Amino acid sequence: MSVIKIKDDGAVGSAVYVVTNEDSAWICPSCGVFATRLKDYRTTRPRHLPCGGRPVSVRWRKARWHCTEPACPHGSFTEAVGTVPAGMRTTTALRRAAGAAVCDGGRTVVQAGRGLHMSWPIVQRCFQDYAAQILPETPPATEAIGIDETRRGKPVWKQNPDTGTWELLADAWHIGFVDAVGGRSLFGQVAGRNPTSVAGWLSSQPASWREQVRYAAIDLCSAFRAAVHRALPHAAVVVDCFHVVQLAQRHFADLRRRLTWKQHGRRARKGDGIHTVRKVLRCNKEDLNQDQLDLMTAELEYMGTNGRQIHAAWQAKELLRGLLGLAISRTHPTPDHSAMSAARHRFLSHVADHAHLPELLTLAETVEQRWDGIEAYLITGIANAASEGNNRFIKLEARNAYRNISSVSSKHSLTQPFMQLLRREGE
Repeated sequence: MSVIKIKDDGAVGSAVYVVTNEDSAWICPSCGVFATRLKDYRTTRPRHLPCGGRPVSVRWRKARWHCTEPACPHGSFTEAVGTVPAGMRTTTALRRAAGAAVCDGGRTVVQAGRGLHMSWPIVQRCFQDYAAQILPETPPATEAIGIDETRRGKPVWKQNPDTGTWELLADAWHIGFVDAVGGRSLFGQVAGRNPTSVAGWLSSQPASWREQVRYAAIDLCSAFRAAVHRALPHAAVVVDCFHVVQLAQRHFADLRRRLTWKQHGRRARKGDGIHTVRKVLRCNKEDLNQDQLDLMTAELEYMGTNGRQIHAAWQAKELLRGLLGLAISRTHPTPDHSAMSAARHRFLSHVADHAHLPELLTLAETVEQRWDGIEAYLITGIANAASEGNNRFIKLEARNAYRNISSVSSKHSLTQPFMQLLRREGE
């Protein structure tokens, strides 16, 4: 397009008058024949980016042509150019800026729409188009992927009027696939929380990409492990150390609550020895000083048999943490298999000496069942922290989007059904 005149409207902005100067605009979009017969002119006002902080109003005087091809279904057509495609009321530059504001600028759809004076649905489409352009068709090659689930919102259920049973309409769980070692963040995301969803996404990737994946970092979920074995039979499953420690803490907490109730016939209260050291028991051994360790030992010893059993469970948890601490890292650049075997033997022997504690037996059985994945973590040092960080980012952005949508003023005259649609999209 060519600018023929610019009119400055002061504080309001500038009006730019343009005409079409591209020969391709005279080609019929249906049959591809050059039009030679002019029908009329019309002036449109496509919205454009502001310039220098001031709004710009475009006045485009474009021609409407008769199509001379008898067989063409289009009797006439209006000029269209790349900067303003047919049927668009916004310029390509404005739509790209809206998409970049969401993708690259970290702004929500509502925030980008407010800044560029565009509606929520238009900005959402701009965001989707921009993301489709910049995202690669296949994920970048990586040696290890991380798989984890996150919950966004609540599940939607509906009762079947014929059977009276409740059916799940929308699953609130999403599974994310991230780069566990290369720092390239999220590769993909699918709905559901089952082996079929995981295996389906992995199987849809090119064979060359799947062959380069040697490790898959997951939590203790059996569904993920089955899906990895199905879609990536050559890859080793790596159990994330965080979830192993989390499991140990959970079993220890169950044991502590059970024995506390057995000791007092109720929950621990202020003045009870177990209540005094409840926070110390949650800490790691290396984070406690000698006074705290002596206090814990004394209070648990004063409780008698139940206290000694709680102390034994705490020691088992620390022995397991000591085993996981032998994974290769900057301080341990090479795996020490003998030290790993000795630490594993100490943990299992300690549990065997206290086999009357069901929580410890359950923990030891889980460790043995997942030992291949735990050993892979000790040898490689690969963790699933990238997935956890990505889940946190997803939830943060979802909350920000919901807050911005909820704060939309009533001056925009949004109907109640449309507001409900925006809230669902924001969640």
